[in-house]
Amino acid sequence: MTDTDTARYAHWLRIAVEEARTGLAEGGIPIGAALIGRDGAVLGRGRNRRVQDGDPSVHGETAAFKAAGRQRSYAGTTMVTTLSPCWYCSGLVRQFGISRVVIGEARTFHGGHDWLAENGVEVVLLDDPECVGLMTDFIAANPELWNEDIGEEGDA
Repeated sequence: MTDTDTARYAHWLRIAVEEARTGLAEGGIPIGAALIGRDGAVLGRGRNRRVQDGDPSVHGETAAFKAAGRQRSYAGTTMVTTLSPCWYCSGLVRQFGISRVVIGEARTFHGGHDWLAENGVEVVLLDDPECVGLMTDFIAANPELWNEDIGEEGDA
């Protein structure tokens, strides 16, 4: 990865982090995402809205994908997300042929990004301290909601 790539990915991640922070301020789970076009333009951005909308299907990646609207092709696009994508969102990436996933962090949740990489999707894991902090703080304060979000019963 070149310095130019690193700067570009960090810039895109800031968009996803803004979405995550907005979601947190709304009382939701702080996961944000953006779908970036081949030319680097933001096609769509979104945040996990499971709590706000009462809809378990509205993850950050699905919200960004929906906001992007219909595209002729997703080849060459990049999904940027603050957290390793769950299996549901990893499936979306594969189903529509999104070429790259840029991930803020995978310490608090290790989703399907290894599977994506094994199946030809370029995966870039940034291990961003702000993303780690957002999720670590949220999980500590909201263990029941977090376990619900990832489909685990947990001890909380």
